[in-house]
Amino acid sequence: MQYFTTHEGAQRNRELVQDVLIELAARDPGGVQYQVLMSDDGLGFTHVVAFDGTADPFADCAAYREFHRELAHRLAAKPIVTRAVLIGSYHGRPQGETLRGPQR
Repeated sequence: MQYFTTHEGAQRNRELVQDVLIELAARDPGGVQYQVLMSDDGLGFTHVVAFDGTADPFADCAAYREFHRELAHRLAAKPIVTRAVLIGSYHGRPQGETLRGPQR
């Protein structure tokens, strides 16, 4: 899912995302990989979720419900939701690391 927040909603959105990540880490529902990327401007967010499909890893996550409760008020436009098939992967990155493209 990719979306852009308003300037007013960006900081609160980041806090709510972090709450979800903290709760998932504490509960460790298993069978899920969840990464959230924020663009340089602090307004764009991309959520990447992969799970084994046996159970909804967010079903019992109070922070996830809170994140969605007033999401529409934080958004500058409707989110873009895309489903994809993994064709490969390489090691993940630590939280807070800036992602950069290849240097040319």
